[in-house]
This record gives sequence, C-alpha cells and structure tokens, in this order.
Amino acid sequence: MEKVRLRANNIPRVESGHLWIYSNELAKVPSLEPGSIVEVFTNDGTSLGLAFFNPHSLIALRLLKISIVQDVSKVFKSRILNAKQLREKIFPTEHCYRLVYAESDCLPGLIIDKYEDYFTLQVNSAGMEKFIEKIVEILLDIFPKCKGIIAKNSTHFRTLEGLEQYEKVLYGEIPKEVIVTESGIKYKVNLLDSQKTGLFLDQKLNKRFIRRISGNLRVLDCYSNFGGFGLNAALGNAKEVTLVDISKSAIETARENFQLNGFKNGNFFCSDALEFMKKEFQDGKKYDLVILDPPSFTKSKKNIQNAIAGYRQINKYAMRIVAPQGFLATASCSMHIDEATFMKIIQDVAYSQKINLKMIYRGGQSPDHPILMSMPETRYLKFFVFQLS
Repeated sequence: MEKVRLRANNIPRVESGHLWIYSNELAKVPSLEPGSIVEVFTNDGTSLGLAFFNPHSLIALRLLKISIVQDVSKVFKSRILNAKQLREKIFPTEHCYRLVYAESDCLPGLIIDKYEDYFTLQVNSAGMEKFIEKIVEILLDIFPKCKGIIAKNSTHFRTLEGLEQYEKVLYGEIPKEVIVTESGIKYKVNLLDSQKTGLFLDQKLNKRFIRRISGNLRVLDCYSNFGGFGLNAALGNAKEVTLVDISKSAIETARENFQLNGFKNGNFFCSDALEFMKKEFQDGKKYDLVILDPPSFTKSKKNIQNAIAGYRQINKYAMRIVAPQGFLATASCSMHIDEATFMKIIQDVAYSQKINLKMIYRGGQSPDHPILMSMPETRYLKFFVFQLS
C-alpha cells in the first residue's frame, strides 16, 4: 500500500479529530489515482491510519480512522449499522431520515437518506465512489425490505473532487412518485427529480416547532419547495397558509401535498420570493408568521459578502410584512455563514427597521444530521424564530 507523509510531525486540527488533510500539508503529492487508499504518516513516522487520497482536490486526504490491518468494507458496514441504530434511537417512529451523514458518521463523502423503503445516495469523495457497489450491497443486507436505491450524484462537491455528475438507479425500481410520511404528514416525493434528495430532512424539528405556534395565524412560507413548513403550519391549525416558490413543479407538488393531507387553507404562488414580499409590502399586506428557508446563497468563501447582502434583503422585506407581535422564522443553510454572522445580519436588519426582536426558538439541523464537534464543517443549518415588536 502506498504511503503518504505529512510535512509536519503533528497537525493540531487533525489531532483533535478533524478528518481532512489539505494538499499543502503533504510533504509530497504522489502520482496516484484519485480515490486510492493510502496509509498516512506524520513527518516523524507516526501512522495516522488509512485515508482516501485525491491528488486533484484541495482536500487531499480524508482520514478513515481505520488501521492497515482492518478490512475497510467490514468497517464501513459496522459504521452504517451504528448510524442506523443511532437514527432509530433518535426517531423510533420515523421512517424518513438521514441514515448516513458523511464525516459525522466517519464515512467520508457518503450521504444516505432513507424514505420509507427507498434510499438515495450522494457520494462526494473520489474514494467513496469506488465503494458504491459495496454500499448498495450493505444496504440490501441491513434493510431486506428495500425497494429501490438511487444515486443522486449531481452536487457541487463532486466537481471539486473531479468527479462526473450523474443520477442513476442502483437497485430495484424508483417510481416517479413515492408517498412517504414525516412527522405525521404525507408527502409526494419525486426521488428521480427533486432538489437535494427530496424532502428537507434537516428541518424536521424546526418544522415541528412551526406547527406548534401556527394556530390561528396567517402564515407565509417563502421558498416553500414541497411545502414542508406550510404543511406543518396547516396541521397546526393556521388560519391560512400562503406558499411561494420560484419552481413551478415544486409549487404544484406543494399544492398536491395539501390535497393529500386534506388541508384546504393553502394559497400557492409560483414567484420569486423576494419579489413576492416586495409586492406584498407595497400592497400593505401583513402576515402573522413569515418563514424564510432559502437555498444556500454561497457555495464558497469567495461569495460571502454577496450572500450576506442577499440575507439582508430577504429578511428586511420579511420583517416589513410581519404584523405587530407577529413572528419571523428565518434559516440559512450556507456552511460559510456561521451562526454569529447570520445572527448579526438579522440584528442589523431589525435595527435598521426600528424593530425589536425577541428570540423564541433557536434551532439547527435535525439530529439525524449529527455534528462532529472536531469538524465545524459538519454544522451548516441555522434556524431562528423571533417575535417582532
């Protein structure tokens, strides 16, 4: 097995449990195939175990926490089993959840979402790409009732790894439409053609909080996608729910999801959310609860300032259409915008609008997306609910 040596005798970040080693931290970048498994040594010869190696990525090494004497496939199966047991402990009655969350489950670059008896895979590292067939085999062994597995490999991260983008059914059949239940709400999910991998599973607990406070409120759900927040508001006995999404297919699916659950209080608009809020402000319209759950505004640190400007703009207009003593629920899934930065954006906007904020809920990603404390990169979702006055 090829050996890769680091420049330094120790890297404090790695010693504390971080699993990435960057190309500029290697003594020499060997000419090996992307995705090769190598043994990693510090400069003084201390072994750090095995890692996926990619000479074309800034993240040159993804540590596996596996020694040279261990069988990689067997370790991966054990880790997927551990991940399954954790999710079943967290959500014993749920059948839709993130089964594997990459580095947080010590499976670098692998994301698996479970939708009842169907599974979606995202593979974001060249090393894990070589194990796709083995991962499918493991899933079929652990979940004998599995009906279908699809690879959703069309992510920005694959580009950084030098991997092709594709979507492919890996096992069984994936119907165009699957009806699943999350937190007591039925959803029509198109696993063959949907944002990310279908539902926004990371918002599970945040959606439940919205349900809790929506009674008798006029609710605006911006960037609604399939209607996750709006559906929870409807189940929570909202007076009316207005859903806005720029995608025609997404807003139609949201409408169908309302019908599927027997909710009759939904209004649906295919529109840019910011432009919709601007018009509502001009028309003097007010809502008791405005929900902002936009897609990520930046995929890299280079565009942070543009992202900050975007968050300021949408939160400004959201605050302008919240009724007195009403609520703003606002989220950011941009990894490069940390919680302190996002909080300051909201506070600055409120100050500029002469609005007082009272935080009543502080959330993040659902616990089936566990945060590896030694890797801040595994924490990305910020979610706050404020009362405005």
